[in-house]
Amino acid sequence: MTRARLTRMGLGLASAALALLAAFAITSLVLLAAGDPVGDVWAQLLKWPEQRNWANIINNACTLYLSALAVAVGFRMNLFNIGVDGQYRVAAFTAAVVAGEAWLPGYLNTAFAIICAMAVGAVWAGIAGVLRASRGVSEVISTIMLNFIATYLVAYLLREAAVKEEGSNQIATKEIPEGSWIPGIPFGDFEIYGFVVIAILCGVAFWFVLNRTRFGFDLRATGQSSTAAIASGINVKRMTLGAMMISGAVAGLVGLPIIFGESHSYGSTFQSGLGFAGIAVALLGRNHPVGIALGALLFAYLDEQSNPLQILVGVSPQIVAITQGVIVLTVVISYELVRRYGLRLEQREVARALNAERTAKAEEVSA
Repeated sequence: MTRARLTRMGLGLASAALALLAAFAITSLVLLAAGDPVGDVWAQLLKWPEQRNWANIINNACTLYLSALAVAVGFRMNLFNIGVDGQYRVAAFTAAVVAGEAWLPGYLNTAFAIICAMAVGAVWAGIAGVLRASRGVSEVISTIMLNFIATYLVAYLLREAAVKEEGSNQIATKEIPEGSWIPGIPFGDFEIYGFVVIAILCGVAFWFVLNRTRFGFDLRATGQSSTAAIASGINVKRMTLGAMMISGAVAGLVGLPIIFGESHSYGSTFQSGLGFAGIAVALLGRNHPVGIALGALLFAYLDEQSNPLQILVGVSPQIVAITQGVIVLTVVISYELVRRYGLRLEQREVARALNAERTAKAEEVSA
């Protein structure tokens, strides 16, 4: 491993450590200002989780990971897909309806529903892609508006297609046949989503496509400079639409671990907010599949550990939301500080090499 690569790795670890320390200090100050017991809060948050808690952490991290991957596809091309929240809602509802109808047997039904979910997510994100490519409409504005449309569209369709549960005010789609469920992976006395395997494969595919294919090179080049990309013969409009649709297709997977591994239907209480959490996780992981995985585990860990805060410590679990937000802000700042420090180191190395070359030439001339 080269010295330059070791330096980059060291700087990356230093920036992450700096961000976490800063987030710890800022959150502690917030707790002190509110008059809450700082030590008790951190003792609960940093306590080693039980086996059941670890299962919940991995399951939650699975959905956050897929959400962050969807965001990261757009980020790598300098596109801000804020619409993952709406895309996964529409896709999860579609998957639940298709799988609930059981048009195909067993896992063929599962595969068909997953493909339908990805297609719907891609089409929904493609609307923003078309607007950006053809009319120059900011994808931030269009995806935010599409989020609202998706929320109310799914709520309307749910009332049309759902079955009301006996003795409950909750409504949900038809339950997916048991033969189409994705079985869990044993984790001690508990289980984690079998969809974790698919999430890992998505991360591998994300890395391979971006770093080992022509499409990935074009995508990254367009994100760095659209002007240079055009000069190189890259069709920027096509890349914009393609990146948004791929991002939407990945977003279509976000709700499926819950659909096929836990709830087996889409109901009025289906988990929301996963798309916006994915934005924070993607930023925290610097759009790298391994960094995103670590960020997803960190956010899922904090969420799980915050559940008993109100009962055991008397502190609102919303303090974790503050901590997560502070972590994202400190990560962005610390990465920028470390990046500038790294640039100074590179400049010093270049200057040292140039001086050494001049000295060597001067010695040759004098000799």
